[in-house]
Amino acid sequence: MKKRKRELKDGEAADADEATPPTNAITTNDDADDTWVVAEAASDIAGPVVLVLPTTPVSCLGCDLNGKTFSSEIENIVEGDPASAEPHDVRQVWVANRVAGTESFTFKGHHGRYLGCDKFGVLAATKEAVSPEESFNCIPVPNNPATFTIQTQREKFLTIDDDTKGLSRVSIRGDAEDIGFKTTFRIRMQARFKPRLKASKEEKARERISRKELEGIVGRRLDDDQVKTLKKARREGNFHEAMLDVKVKGKQ
Repeated sequence: MKKRKRELKDGEAADADEATPPTNAITTNDDADDTWVVAEAASDIAGPVVLVLPTTPVSCLGCDLNGKTFSSEIENIVEGDPASAEPHDVRQVWVANRVAGTESFTFKGHHGRYLGCDKFGVLAATKEAVSPEESFNCIPVPNNPATFTIQTQREKFLTIDDDTKGLSRVSIRGDAEDIGFKTTFRIRMQARFKPRLKASKEEKARERISRKELEGIVGRRLDDDQVKTLKKARREGNFHEAMLDVKVKGKQ
């Protein structure tokens, strides 16, 4: 059944100011795109994210103001599909950043503290600084696209314990030794931080140059093939060379 989407509570908009976009992301003018999409690869992960748990009903990892973690049911979801999950409560949102010089990530809660996992596998978000306990690897799950296992620096995996009924009794720990259904997470993120979407938007922006603008740059009328050639060159990054070539041929 499709549930009605509602916005984050007043004053609880996901704050992405602290997030650093990936260095391979191409900046566009569409920095206000706060729609939620699926992270398909570890290189996508950045900015506000929702860590979707393998539970029924669908839930995600949340934390309260004291840093206690818990399972929080997703209300913004289409027909129970975890790939459509969106947050309705700021406690469901984490800000992901890559640890400099590594393949690991940190997840900062709404209260400004980082998610961590101690040697006993207990998760909490109580630290204001990052140590190895606050660093995680996001490893794609083989044969299950757009899903990840989240690994601690002790090489254990985040997992759920749903042996008891009801989401309030589901616990999330970081002590699993094997990968399986209970260690399989989806990561939802804001579209503006996804590198491939940024690149696609930039390509579309490059294509928007008009025939009139191209003719103004070249200084004469162009035929359809020349317009097509120049637009392709603009997308591929060799526009100036192609423009000079068109100008030279026009003088022959």
